[in-house]
Amino acid sequence: MRNLKLLFVAILVSNIGYSQGNTGDTYQNSASRILSTNLGKAITIGGYGQIDYNEPDGSKAGNIDVHRLVILFGYNFNEKVSFLTEIEYEHVKEVYVEQAFVKYKANENLNVLAGLMLVPMGIINEFHEPTTYYGVERPNVDKYIVPTTWRELGVGISGNIDNASLKYQAYLFNGFKSFAGGEGVLRGSDGLRKGRQKGAESVVNSPNFSTKLDYYGILGLRLGVSGYFGKTQTDDSSIEDSTVGVSMIGLDARYKYNNLELRGQYITTSLSDTDKYNALTGKDLGSKMNGFYGEIAYNFDLKGVEKLTPFLRYEKHNTHADTEGSLIANEAYDRDELIFGLNYKVAQGAAFKVDYQLMNNAVSGSNTSKQFNAGIGIWF
Repeated sequence: MRNLKLLFVAILVSNIGYSQGNTGDTYQNSASRILSTNLGKAITIGGYGQIDYNEPDGSKAGNIDVHRLVILFGYNFNEKVSFLTEIEYEHVKEVYVEQAFVKYKANENLNVLAGLMLVPMGIINEFHEPTTYYGVERPNVDKYIVPTTWRELGVGISGNIDNASLKYQAYLFNGFKSFAGGEGVLRGSDGLRKGRQKGAESVVNSPNFSTKLDYYGILGLRLGVSGYFGKTQTDDSSIEDSTVGVSMIGLDARYKYNNLELRGQYITTSLSDTDKYNALTGKDLGSKMNGFYGEIAYNFDLKGVEKLTPFLRYEKHNTHADTEGSLIANEAYDRDELIFGLNYKVAQGAAFKVDYQLMNNAVSGSNTSKQFNAGIGIWF
């Protein structure tokens, strides 16, 4: 019953990106924007990036960082076949390939895709360009529960059923890696996060199924339901109990009415055989993880395209929502946060951001951790 209440809150508190007067599927991320605008061109280039300053309350020094700088290239072979790749630099010194896939347009309502792609789960994992969300950092529900940025190698289909106002996606991906080099990979503090293989010499024992449906038939509203099902992967299938079953469900809602924006998301994950996995590896992986957030924002129009937007977001996430066997849930993994701040959009695709975070867990009680954040975000 408690989870149903949280879900109800998440759906009520919902957001962003739709223009009044258009109920079509016009909400785009970098990949979809490039592939839809490079028709008639051989190569299209885009990108996004963010620079962050984080200052914890107390004696700790602040940290300033070129958090990420991303360049995207789209190539159009013909009117049906295109290719997109996304190269990401993190913290100046780390380089990743975040996306690299071929898209074949079979007809107006069916695309076939293959390569390194984003797993469609929740909002941020697909739509994480810095100017598309409020706050300097991405929501921690998406960091610890989803976990973003989550991309894997796979093949699948996508498209729209316009007469039903639905966008659909369905893929087979390689799964999270849970065991490598004789050691367990997954743990209680951040759940599945360390198991992302990111297309780098990925281990595959069995494919995992991922799907999402988005409904956009009501003016200003978008509703999404996501699912991910399968098993984790191991580099030694002869070792019993080195994998766990994964079942993840996500619900998200976004709404815009005039200058008011609402956004909400709920993610729940069930993991099977974690008691055997923990006994083998000595890890403390929970058997259930969940999280939700709700956000409200209001845009004040200034001169031209400039907008000043105060926002407020509440998050709650727990990577030890349940445990199996003799493992006792670590209450420090039951966390909640309140974030409030300002977003100053100075141009289409450029914004200055400031916010303040209040962070607690079930152990800290009234001992709240605080952090000031400031940054810039761009998307072109």
